[in-house]
Order: sequence, then C-alpha cells, then structure tokens
Amino acid sequence: MKKTIVVTDDAAFMRGLLRNIIEQSDDYEVVGEASNGLEAVEIAKKLKPDILTLDITMPQLDGIQAVPEILKVSPDTKIIMVSAMGQQSMVIEAIKKGAKDFVTKPFEESRVFKALENVLKSHKDKEN
Repeated sequence: MKKTIVVTDDAAFMRGLLRNIIEQSDDYEVVGEASNGLEAVEIAKKLKPDILTLDITMPQLDGIQAVPEILKVSPDTKIIMVSAMGQQSMVIEAIKKGAKDFVTKPFEESRVFKALENVLKSHKDKEN
C-alpha cells in the first residue's frame, strides 16, 4: 500500500516540484497540499497522512509552530521539515518539537527519498 503524503509550502512552485519528485516512486502518493501551517493542521486532521512535509517559513503559522499542532491532531504523521540553506537552528528547533527529518531547497531527489525512507524506518524500528 502506498504511503500517503501531504506537501506544505507557501510557494505553489515548490509544492509542485516536491510533488513531482515524490510521485516518481510507486511507494508514495501525494494526497494533499497546503500553503501554510494552518492549512497543514486542518489537512492533517482530516487525512491523517503517513508523512507531511512542512516548509519552515510560511505566513499565518510557520512550520516550527505547526509541528506540535499537527502532532496533536495526527500523532502518527511523520513530519519532514523543508528549509532553505542557513536555517539549521530552525530545523533543530522543529526536530525538538517532533519533526523527524529535513530536506533543503533546492531539492535533491536522492535526499528527498532518503528522508522519506528515514522517517518510515524510524517508525518501523519503534514497532519492533
């Protein structure tokens, strides 16, 4: 069964890039998109995706603030932060709040898939 993913970024272009990379694999399906943290919380609540990518810098509710809110409504969702170069301290803060991995822009296909595998592997390890 395909793993479900929600892609969150305030730039439609970036959401499209990430969606195109993810959908090259038969293992994943992008089931929703959000343009800010508030939308991501609502979509997570409704769809309970396996994985949610979350941009750090967004209007209304940024990625760091959204992490705990998403985990409240969908505790099993694994969050992968999306950051620009130079946002390491913010990525660390997001991971402390419950995010599981990160990818940087511009996206490297291999790194995106590695992050997807990492968060799913960490989930399997906890089950065993």
